[in-house]
Amino acid sequence: LSLSLSVTRIHIGLTLKFRGRDVRKSPAIVWDEYLTGPFGLIAQYSLLKEHEVEKMFTLKAGRLPPADVKNIIFLVRPRLELMDIIAENVLSEDRVRSPLRDFHILFVPRRSLLCEQRLKDQGVLGSFIHREQYSLDLIPFDGDLLSMESESAFKECYLENDQTSLYQAAKGLMTLQALYGTIPQIFGKGDCARHVANMMIRMKREFPGGQNSIFPIFDTLLLLDRNVDLLSPLATQLTYEGLIDEIYGIQNTYVKLPPEKFAPKKQGEGGKDLPTEPKKLQLNSAEELYAEIRDKNFNAVGSVLSKKAKIISAAFEERHHAKTVGEIKQFVSQLPHMQAARSSLANHTSIAELIKDITSKYPFQYSTYASEDFFDNLTVEQEFMSGIDTDKVNNYTEDCIAQKHPLIKILRLVCLQSVCNSGLKQKVLDHYKREILQTYGYEHILTLNNLEKAGLLKLQTSSRNNYPTIRKTMRLWMDDVNEQNPNDISYVYSGYAPLSVRLAQLLARPGWRSIEEVLKMLPGPHFEERQQLPTGLQKKRQQGENRVTLVFFLGGVTYAEIAALRFLSQMEDGGTEYVIATTKLINGTNWIKSLMEKLEPPPF
Repeated sequence: LSLSLSVTRIHIGLTLKFRGRDVRKSPAIVWDEYLTGPFGLIAQYSLLKEHEVEKMFTLKAGRLPPADVKNIIFLVRPRLELMDIIAENVLSEDRVRSPLRDFHILFVPRRSLLCEQRLKDQGVLGSFIHREQYSLDLIPFDGDLLSMESESAFKECYLENDQTSLYQAAKGLMTLQALYGTIPQIFGKGDCARHVANMMIRMKREFPGGQNSIFPIFDTLLLLDRNVDLLSPLATQLTYEGLIDEIYGIQNTYVKLPPEKFAPKKQGEGGKDLPTEPKKLQLNSAEELYAEIRDKNFNAVGSVLSKKAKIISAAFEERHHAKTVGEIKQFVSQLPHMQAARSSLANHTSIAELIKDITSKYPFQYSTYASEDFFDNLTVEQEFMSGIDTDKVNNYTEDCIAQKHPLIKILRLVCLQSVCNSGLKQKVLDHYKREILQTYGYEHILTLNNLEKAGLLKLQTSSRNNYPTIRKTMRLWMDDVNEQNPNDISYVYSGYAPLSVRLAQLLARPGWRSIEEVLKMLPGPHFEERQQLPTGLQKKRQQGENRVTLVFFLGGVTYAEIAALRFLSQMEDGGTEYVIATTKLINGTNWIKSLMEKLEPPPF
């Protein structure tokens, strides 16, 4: 199923209307840089131009760039540090100039009294003619993928007890139901999931519009807390898309890659004039080849690229056999598609080479794994996940600390060991903490504290380690994984089946009653809610028709988990198709980074 989620794309004209008063006369938009990525997926620059947006600037300290415009619209997240920059922009305006500019501020996704108070303290609140909010709830990243791109949702929920992002998630789900019909069944696991379900039920009760009369597309909504499965984001993803994200980081479907492999090779020039700008590529299913290989285990990608190369080469050879005018015309008509396919193949062959350089133990300057041993790191991760030596200090981790490998890598390994052992013994935990603080600096004590609060790094409180029971009951570790032609979701981590996706799989068949004991071991309540549908809207399933489940990850989801859910959708006897929604697309590195805090030394 490729849901036409583009329906949810905004008509940007709405963002430029404030309480019915039009400010569209050639405005300039000043963007909070973080928002340009998500907005770029729903409103291209050309669309903004159509709506008479005259100029666009990135929010920076100092004076605003010169522009002959009457209206300036600040499009920002509700962050105090951004309010200080806006105040500086407004105060540095030359008030002598004519005509005077009108300022407007649009908070995404919500207005904030704290931010408005900060603007008031800075003496600029009165300069804003309009102060509004734009609820950018769920952004379509692909036909089956939606994200709120709320970068601090996990930290807010689990460290700060701030439920704002959960409210936004509930609102986003209500919008989705308004477009695609009421979802009859809601299942959930975890405290945040319970909160979101409660908010949805309350919003439905308070909504004056009454019953939704749209035939429902979704049969089931599954709400999953990220802390139900802390293990999956910590492990290294081994799908093609997952590895691109692990090594280079995918931002709003775009990736920046080192340029050397993409330079056209001209004979006799050697390595002269290599490009220095990173190569920026968009990655989504609109590209045929990427849609085919993105969710495969990286070890299976090479053979697909090789087959494609032969097919494309054979297609180009056809031109020699085109004799008649009709045949030549047909070949010419296919040429643009063939050239696009050849360009796509060249790009993905280069990306695969870059990844192979890293995964084959070679040091590489752009990688997070620069000069570290990818294979050794992976071996230790897989030992932890299969339950080997999780209760003692790990030699590899100790060596990495002694060689001062990147701190995030160390934190991922230590947290992974803690999660796979249901916490670490006091002696082991103290040893790791001491080694980390003495090597990387005592300012990281706050980061360690955050990881403990989030449950990623914790003391083993009882003598019983639940992880082996969960691993066996849920079949989380598979020794005989087939990476080339997989028959189980465990191929996405070459052995480990993500717990979150296993929960979704078992919910569809045979149901959660079969794993009642394991559900009790995992954090937070599990529940089921039913939403009444008006008569005539109940689904009568046709023979062989699949059920559609929306899985919403509260706190983030990885590309490997997305690949595993897509694999389940494609299984012939699966009977269920999945659409994925999340607060944020994450990998282990940016997830841990969002929980890190660094104490700045006081100035002397």
